[in-house]
Amino acid sequence: MVADRQSADVDRPGRYAGAIDCDLHPALPGMSALFPYLDDYWREMVTVRALDRLNLSLTSYPQNAPLSCRPDWKLDNGRKPGSSLEAMQTHVLDRYQPRFGILNCLYGALVMHSEDMAAAFCRATNDWIRDEWLSRDPRLRASIVIAAHNTELAVAEIERRAGDLRFVQVLMLVSGEVTLGRRQLWPIYKIAERLGLPIGVHAGNAYRYAPTAVGWPSYYVEDYVSQSAAFENQLQSMISEGVFAKFPELKVVAIESGLTWLSGFIWRADKTWKGVRAEVPWVTRAPSEIIRDHVRFTVQPVDAPDEMEAILRLVEHLESDELFLFSTDYPHWQFDGDSVLPNKLSGALFRKIISENALATYPRLAKADRAMEISV
Repeated sequence: MVADRQSADVDRPGRYAGAIDCDLHPALPGMSALFPYLDDYWREMVTVRALDRLNLSLTSYPQNAPLSCRPDWKLDNGRKPGSSLEAMQTHVLDRYQPRFGILNCLYGALVMHSEDMAAAFCRATNDWIRDEWLSRDPRLRASIVIAAHNTELAVAEIERRAGDLRFVQVLMLVSGEVTLGRRQLWPIYKIAERLGLPIGVHAGNAYRYAPTAVGWPSYYVEDYVSQSAAFENQLQSMISEGVFAKFPELKVVAIESGLTWLSGFIWRADKTWKGVRAEVPWVTRAPSEIIRDHVRFTVQPVDAPDEMEAILRLVEHLESDELFLFSTDYPHWQFDGDSVLPNKLSGALFRKIISENALATYPRLAKADRAMEISV
């Protein structure tokens, strides 16, 4: 479906009432917050190895960079941006009035080299999210934090959280130890498909290898810009390795991937597939068709000078208005004022982006609603 270009109503906070915010970042205030959720052994290891002295925030931005936090979303007393539920309620949940907000916690548990330690800290992080966030605001949902470099332990953590319908997605980083299409990761996709959990692939790096194809960069800006190339690589990997052929119901959400690279990538992927498709006989459809059916993209940041034109061009190029999901990327500074989305999108496309596409992508949102109604 190609979107029309009729203008929607002007921008204001109430315009987003009933939206589904697909990217909110709760920040762990410090490792001590995880102590109640770690067993005796791991609490001792934190002390013995002085892990409590480390800043294990896994963020796409340097702590004091302007993009790390919007000025009016900063917290007092040096607290980490995003570490206060009350602030998130004031800045986003109460102001924009979303129906749901999905928490994506970026913490060092995802990238610890010790597989056992990573699994322990992921368990603790998910339990902390459950108690300190989900249980304190019914509008919140969350991604299951896993350390993907041990598939067996990752699957066990997904199974452990599966009974809580407030966990609606599995969270992975775009750059880890292997490309995401590799078959050693397929057990994660298998259980995610079975449980109706999309795979959320977030910008970020485990720093197992250089973040660019030509080596280690010298500056942060190089790393930041290279994130879009990582998303291209991972999408191509998942398509070529046959992930979506093997798991036809699986959905992948690219979170903070940017958008402007997508059009050129699709054109090149389709063109090349037509010439060398014999080596991947399981890829029976053009990559653009596979992406249209299986992959969704959060809208912040929109890395284009004209945000509306970028969105409309991609809608027309992929012949779909189901690609994009509303997000504020709180507390990162991606937009000014209340302009989360361009204010001249058509009414139909606007509704698709702010809620309808997310409801189609995250089946547990509707299930959780029904479960809450029954319990009442």
